[in-house]
Amino acid sequence: MGVIHSLFGKKIFIDTAPLIYFIEGDSDYVQKLSELFSNKTGCQFITSVITLSEVLVMPLREKNMRLAKQYEDILTQTNNFQIYEINRQIAKETALLRAKYAIKTPDAIQLATAKHYLVDYFLTNDLRLKIDNSLKVITLAEL
Repeated sequence: MGVIHSLFGKKIFIDTAPLIYFIEGDSDYVQKLSELFSNKTGCQFITSVITLSEVLVMPLREKNMRLAKQYEDILTQTNNFQIYEINRQIAKETALLRAKYAIKTPDAIQLATAKHYLVDYFLTNDLRLKIDNSLKVITLAEL
């Protein structure tokens, strides 16, 4: 519980993969994510609209409207979870990140959104996103 406990009360950006693992019950991470997402942590979770577009692909492809609605409800109706639109400043930071690190646009948008909203941590399962020293990026394995 060491790393999770250190996240209590913090503002945490949630990348797409952790949300998928939590909702779909990935056995390797679901217990740790359940603990992190519980109300007792006092964490504020944020993400960008990119996450919504990414998590809906598979449920919509498989015509699983229940799962698609579950994702949308969590992202839009959970009290300690906020989903943010992309604005001009985020778009410019996205371009800077892409130019500097040669990363894909969705990844750059996620990082730029996290930076814009001054998160304490960025939770992902993508080691390639540990590129910008101005963000404390942690992976699921580190939980």
